[in-house]
Amino acid sequence: MDTTTGTFLHVPDATLYYEVRGTGPLLLISQSGEGDAGRSTDLVDHLAADHTVITYDRRGLSRSVPDDPARGVTLAQHADDVSRLLAELTDEPVPMLGCSLGASIGLHLAVSHPGRISTLIAHEPVTPRLLPADQRAHHEHELEHIQRIHRRDGLAATFKVIAEALGIDPAGAEAEPDLTPQPMTPQRVANFAFFVEHDFTAIVRDTLDVAALKDVPTRIVPAAGRATPPGVFDRACAAALADLVGADLRTFPGGHNGNTSHPRAYAARLRELL
Repeated sequence: MDTTTGTFLHVPDATLYYEVRGTGPLLLISQSGEGDAGRSTDLVDHLAADHTVITYDRRGLSRSVPDDPARGVTLAQHADDVSRLLAELTDEPVPMLGCSLGASIGLHLAVSHPGRISTLIAHEPVTPRLLPADQRAHHEHELEHIQRIHRRDGLAATFKVIAEALGIDPAGAEAEPDLTPQPMTPQRVANFAFFVEHDFTAIVRDTLDVAALKDVPTRIVPAAGRATPPGVFDRACAAALADLVGADLRTFPGGHNGNTSHPRAYAARLRELL
């Protein structure tokens, strides 16, 4: 029977909420942006028949509450949270789909927690450290600029500049025809605020050992959305990752958020690559 089990796990300085759904081999999904455990529900619908899917609220989002929310977070902490979550569930390496920030977390996992994930599908990681120094500095300043816009002008203006940075076209965004968009609830608004204020800072202050990615035991599969324009930040990071690890850049349906806009086709492509 396809049922969802929600559980809390105590980790250093926080409580982490996660869900497990489906039957079959384990698969972890680490979501992008403000996405909590429920943001991937449409994708999980198409995976749960043959995978036991783990989703979670990233530290600072929804039910995953830091002991001190004002303290912020680092990507190393996010990766440690995921490592502890997986250790709670299994002794074996687990494949992981990381989307955007989730992919950046997966890169940290691969380096700092070897043997925890077997395959990382790294869909458009927001990891400026993958890029040449001048590009890296440009995009780090871009993230800080978005933070200033969020503080000054609010969420609507922030959406606009994030979409520009990541190559998302909100006006012309396509999606699978039978999909019901998730509403912008007060909780999602709060999650976006934490994402922009704290996770952006974590990206700018990232400490990832990029060179170490070439020697990790994890199979890294760099990926990008077919609709993501060439040259934008997230696709450039995915392409740089592909060059670094000597892998082909794989494409997925949709754009930066193809996992939520094209869940059926995205699930089929994910199975192919796993």
